[in-house]
Amino acid sequence: HLRLEGLMTMGPRSGNPEDVRPYFRRTRKIFERIRALDLPNVDMKYLSMGMTNSYKVAIEEGSNMIRIGTAIFGERKYK
Repeated sequence: HLRLEGLMTMGPRSGNPEDVRPYFRRTRKIFERIRALDLPNVDMKYLSMGMTNSYKVAIEEGSNMIRIGTAIFGERKYK
């Protein structure tokens, strides 16, 4: 059995965090619509949006879970 507990989105990579705002806003609206349906096995608790360079915009748009690994650990070194 699956239980849906939220949504996650990653906006397009951009140097300007404002570029991802429309994607975060749209995801929040989808999140709210799903939550309002009161479906079985659906408990919309988590809205995960935003990464190191866009987390402030994500929080403004309703995110309650952010991913900031680059801010903590630095840039990844790919081989």
